[in-house]
Amino acid sequence: MTKMSGSQALVKSLYKEGIRVVFGLPGIHIYPILDSIYDEQNIQFITTRHEQAASYMAFGYSKTGKGIGTALVVPGPGLLNASAGIGTAYAASSPILVISGQNNKNTIGLNRGELHEVNDQLDTVKPITKWASRITTASQIPARVQEAFINLRSGHPRPVEIEIPQDTLEEVDEINLLESKICEPITPSMNSLLQGAETLHDSIQPIIFAGGGLISSGGTKELQKLAEYLQSPVITTHDGKGSISEDHYLSIGTYSFKSDVLDHKLQQCDVILAVGTRLLEPKLSPKQKVVQIDIDLDEIGRNHQNTISIVGDARISLEKLYYHIASSTPPRSKQKQEISKLRNCNLSSLSHLKIQSEFIQAIRSAIPRDGILVEGATQIGYACGTFFPVYNPNTYITSSYFGNLGYAYPTALGAKVAEPDKAVVAISGDGGFLFNSQELATAMMYGINVVVIVFNDNAYGNVLRDQKYTYNNRIIGSSLQNPDFVKLAQAYGARGIRAENPDQLEISLREALAIDTSTLIEVPVGIMPSPF
Repeated sequence: MTKMSGSQALVKSLYKEGIRVVFGLPGIHIYPILDSIYDEQNIQFITTRHEQAASYMAFGYSKTGKGIGTALVVPGPGLLNASAGIGTAYAASSPILVISGQNNKNTIGLNRGELHEVNDQLDTVKPITKWASRITTASQIPARVQEAFINLRSGHPRPVEIEIPQDTLEEVDEINLLESKICEPITPSMNSLLQGAETLHDSIQPIIFAGGGLISSGGTKELQKLAEYLQSPVITTHDGKGSISEDHYLSIGTYSFKSDVLDHKLQQCDVILAVGTRLLEPKLSPKQKVVQIDIDLDEIGRNHQNTISIVGDARISLEKLYYHIASSTPPRSKQKQEISKLRNCNLSSLSHLKIQSEFIQAIRSAIPRDGILVEGATQIGYACGTFFPVYNPNTYITSSYFGNLGYAYPTALGAKVAEPDKAVVAISGDGGFLFNSQELATAMMYGINVVVIVFNDNAYGNVLRDQKYTYNNRIIGSSLQNPDFVKLAQAYGARGIRAENPDQLEISLREALAIDTSTLIEVPVGIMPSPF
């Protein structure tokens, strides 16, 4: 044991768990933590301009697969500000660690009006965290931090939060630091594997539906191997893009909000192998069988009753499933021509989205194959699931079912911190970008060279379109007055340029990525067809 303060124990424990970057804002309740980070030269503290951005940056960092994103905030308004990013990570099944300060132990729950007081603060984050805990003695800190990381690295990956009162951080005690624990992945039961293998063996037209859980497990090679053996086409969710390279002949694309061709194909299939997805969106017949692989038992059969359960790590489950299938049935004959025709037919059915597709094709042409794209909640972003092909896992980031404005740019900054040598591009609308445009200052301060493309229609575009065409032109609250985005970027010291069409956008984006500096590209647009 070594004598140290609670804040020193926290920072040293974070270092032992592999944390090398912390995103956050300084404040009185967390002064001791910041002071201890100052002494730990191998942990970088990145100051954001809003706590929401701190949690989004932690989310983006985690989504690259390079480690656990960590955010540090003051209690009360700081944690509440961060809740949008915490909720996004929860929806997207992403493990982030949030550390919040807290008032002194003897004041908690008294409602005396202490600075930043919220009673009970833990209750505010429980719906959007996997695990949350208050630490009240310095000696508890290493064990609680270890427990937090066990939760982050095992089971269903989701956010965890710890809060520590200021006097606990200042408390000095003899403290025993703990080493990081290795979390073994969950292996599925033999019975469930045999049942799943038999169902796929007997299937006539199987199809694979891959979600974000497949990517979290690192199981893309195992998925491709099994898909090739079964000659099963692969559909992904938005979160699952990158589960299989979209130029692989078995890939038939992403299940988007309106895809009659993919719906028809799904209805023809007798067995759906769902991997790491809740399977919410597709319309399935009660007679269709689903073999569902998921790390979380609660997700199994949530959206389809006729389901065979395989609870376990997706990579290990696929590896063992392949073994059992390959030992009992020969590989199926290739269906390249049929699957290629299906993929092309799906894209042709979405020709009414020509405006979006041309801009997206320009973006894809400019970004390297291993570049990272953050899909903002905007007219172009929604269509990226269909028209932006992804070739590698962990290179396409969405906000999953949270669907929130404003997350794209700070999330991209976090991804760039994790992957400094990769091109990182955020797609945003004008409305969404102004939620966190102040993070241009963060980008410039720390040299986080992300390119953000702001599609500017001077409106909350999807709302304006719906009010115009669905609500008989009764437009309210959706028209916006914006700054000059080019000058806004330049005011922060970033590059600001304007592209008027897809060709100009491709050229501008190539130049921006080659220069490798913080760049905003404004693209003026109008109302676009609905992808829904």
